[in-house]
Amino acid sequence: MQLKDKVAIVTGAGVGIGVEYSKRLAGEGARVVCTDIQGDHAEATAREIVAAGGDAIGFKADVTSKADTDAMASRTQDQYHRIDILVNNAALFTALPEGPFDELKEENWDRCMEVNLKGVWNCIRSVYPFMKKQRYGKIINISSVTWMMGRPYRLDYVTSKAGVVGLTHAIAPELGEYDINVNAVVLGLVQSDSAVKVYGAEHFQKFKERQVFKRSLTPQDACGAVVFFASDNAEMITGQSLVVDGGLVFH
Repeated sequence: MQLKDKVAIVTGAGVGIGVEYSKRLAGEGARVVCTDIQGDHAEATAREIVAAGGDAIGFKADVTSKADTDAMASRTQDQYHRIDILVNNAALFTALPEGPFDELKEENWDRCMEVNLKGVWNCIRSVYPFMKKQRYGKIINISSVTWMMGRPYRLDYVTSKAGVVGLTHAIAPELGEYDINVNAVVLGLVQSDSAVKVYGAEHFQKFKERQVFKRSLTPQDACGAVVFFASDNAEMITGQSLVVDGGLVFH
């Protein structure tokens, strides 16, 4: 129960890895606000947590809308009277089409940057006043090792996830003045349901062969680093990026 009585917001909590982050934080004692653009999915995650004995609510929020993220933060404050943890997980990945950089549609580029990068900025801006006032906060941004690998045919996604790391490093000194930690978890290819549908088993096999640990990452594998950064064990760690990829890249 490393997070007993802490209050956490998880974006993109309605599907995939976001569900697992929410459940794991709740399992460590946190009260969780599950948010997603698909509000019914967020509420389903919250109900699952409550059924298991935890404390959670679901909330519909589009991270590209500052009005929505402000409402998300206000609802959390009203419900639980503080905001201790923000997990910026909401992102587009498998929904984005692959292809050469010069054939990438401008609207797809803009949408990717809006969700994956602007969404992180919006959420931080919205929780910041509350964390500043209480002089405490743990912000965990989710990035991807694709920016280290220079993966081709996904220029929009790779660039957005490089931006998440840059944002993390740039904003940590500003928020540190108020005892707010900002760190990034940089994930390898996670064997989520949506990724399996898009890529198939053969793609995951190729990644496993390149890793030090010869098995695919699961959504549960991604949770430990998030809990660590959210806990008091990371009290003096900020502006850092922790790679969780089974030994695919070294950083």
